[in-house]
Order: sequence, then structure tokens, then C-alpha cells
Amino acid sequence: MPKINIGLTDEQRQGVINLLNQDLADSYLLLVKTKKYHWDVVGPQFRTLHELWEEHYEKLTENIDAIAERVRTLGGYPIGTMEGFLKVATLKEHAGDVPNATGMVAQLVEDHESIVRNLREHIDTSSEEFHDEGTADFLTGLMEEHEEIAWMLRSFIEGQPVEPSGKQPAAKTKTPVGV
Repeated sequence: MPKINIGLTDEQRQGVINLLNQDLADSYLLLVKTKKYHWDVVGPQFRTLHELWEEHYEKLTENIDAIAERVRTLGGYPIGTMEGFLKVATLKEHAGDVPNATGMVAQLVEDHESIVRNLREHIDTSSEEFHDEGTADFLTGLMEEHEEIAWMLRSFIEGQPVEPSGKQPAAKTKTPVGV
């Protein structure tokens, strides 16, 4: 096989490949969780969440493929087994746990925010330590997508009223009993 000559050393490429494989593992675990909640959600928000999570897992599937292809672009091989994913993922499974709809949303918010934090670190490491601006840019796009999904999910459970201007109304104070 011809030597890869893209301006990165083998060590730099391998360092970035390791980061990408962790991102791949986290994304795959999040995909599994999202699909499971898509199947199991019940209650008044069923249709809304069922459809929202379908959009999310379709986007995660696209991103998983893009991450794996980035690994191949750099001359590596993506992790491709559940055993491998579970070894390097930072997200944790919640096997046997089927929360209510709001609990599902909260868990997914936590997972997306965890991925955002990891991606921030990986962006910096890709750029500063491994000098791979292409991967840093690629990861920035993924991070922005997870930020948006986390925002949408947080908005679903916040429940705070908002005025048409976008401002939150002043908190109402309760009058003490007997006054």
C-alpha cells in the first residue's frame, strides 16, 4: 500500500483516528438509545417525540457514516462492533431502564451535551496537538449539530413560558397567607 502523504505524520493521523473512533462509538451508542426511545415512548407527547427522534436517528446515521469515512480518509479503520464501541465510548448504556417521555428527553439532552463537550476537546486536540485542521473543521460541524439537537430537546422539557418578545416573564410572587 502506498504511504499516505497528506502533511500529517503517521502518529498525527493515528492520534486523530483514535479521537474519531471515540466519537464514532459515542454516536453509535446515542443512535441505539435514540432508536430505543423512539420505539418505547408513550403518552401525550408520543407522536411529537416519535417523529423528532426519527429525524435525530436519521441524522446520527448520516454522521456515523461520515465519521467512519473520515477515519478511512486518514488511513485508519473505524470500529465496527458493539464490543468495540462499548470499550471506547464515553456514553453509558442504561440497559433495562425505560423512563417516561420527559426522562427520555432529559437523558438524550445529557448525552448530546456530553458529546458536545467531548467534541470541543477533540477539536482542540486535532488542531493544536495533531495539526489536522480538516478534522477540527469536520468535528466543529458535528458539534454544532449536537448543540442544536440538545437545544431542541432542552426546549421540550424546560416548560418556561416566553412572551412574544422572547423575554421570560417576571416570576410571580406568592402573597403570604393571612396578609
